Amino acid sequence: MAAYLVVDTKLTNPALYEEYKLKAKPLVEKFGGEYLARGGNISLKESQLWTPSRMVLIRFPSSADAEKFYESEEYQEVVKIGKRSADRTILILEGI
Repeated sequence: MAAYLVVDTKLTNPALYEEYKLKAKPLVEKFGGEYLARGGNISLKESQLWTPSRMVLIRFPSSADAEKFYESEEYQEVVKIGKRSADRTILILEGI
């Protein structure tokens, strides 16, 4: 069953975030991930629980693949750049 890495990002250092994006993309692909949405326009319909900023949606073949990506040593090095350049909420959602 596919799984989706869902990321909401509020940029605090856009220039540094560009470095994060360049380093994260090849790792996403290495672990079987495919970007489905990356910072596109949001048409917000309801927001009682959460108001998103900048959304990213990545499909992985399984939740195990998404977990391997996120927990990998390589990505954890890149996460340090992400945390210095943005406030983020990240979750893995099993899907179809």
